Amino acid sequence: MNKSSLPQNSGVSSFRYLDIAASFFVAVLVVSNIASSAKIVDLGISLFKIPLAFDGGTLLFPIVYILGDVLTEVYGFKTAKRVIWTGFAVMAFTALFFFVLGILPPEAFWEAETGGNASFNAILGGMSYGGIVLASLTAYLTGELTNAKILSKIKVKMKGRMLWVRTISSTLVGEGLDTIIFVFIATLTGVFPWEIFWSLVITNYILKCGIEIVMTPCTYWACGFLKRKEGVDVFDE
Repeated sequence: MNKSSLPQNSGVSSFRYLDIAASFFVAVLVVSNIASSAKIVDLGISLFKIPLAFDGGTLLFPIVYILGDVLTEVYGFKTAKRVIWTGFAVMAFTALFFFVLGILPPEAFWEAETGGNASFNAILGGMSYGGIVLASLTAYLTGELTNAKILSKIKVKMKGRMLWVRTISSTLVGEGLDTIIFVFIATLTGVFPWEIFWSLVITNYILKCGIEIVMTPCTYWACGFLKRKEGVDVFDE
């Protein structure tokens, strides 16, 4: 049973901000995945002699989890799950598009001046490479669905109190699964070398969880704003 203060017979179409939140969720998801395949960052910092290197999408991807938390907290697990699957479909479409674009013949002047297909494959080609696609899609779907499910369950158990407990708890589990699955599959398929496996896992996990924890006040504000404006606060009992 879903508890909410929505007027009777109102449906998803009556929500004023759901489409905006969902669109932003998908957009940030796609951009973060492009950034992940485009660059690995090393700030020269180590933890117990393990270099803290991270892929470019790490700085942006936590926003996806924050938006997932907001969607689950306000609209419920069912709605959040639909948005998560929409993101999955868009990611798959993006990978297919870059794959097709990569095999199309290049224009001669562009090829000569920019490095052509070699430059394309070095950056955007990663989005269509089988290993990175499999890693991204599997890790994202597992982590996000787990995160949303845990948050919705804890909300019912705690009767809506202490939002920070469920957002942080669900993040620690969801981001953990996401990070380990992504780096493991990407390394197994040759995207990343095994030498930086633990460096990527530890750094990505610390940064992702750290960013979301620091942005907890933003999560509180967004949830409060949407609950007031939408007149809804769903409990997935």
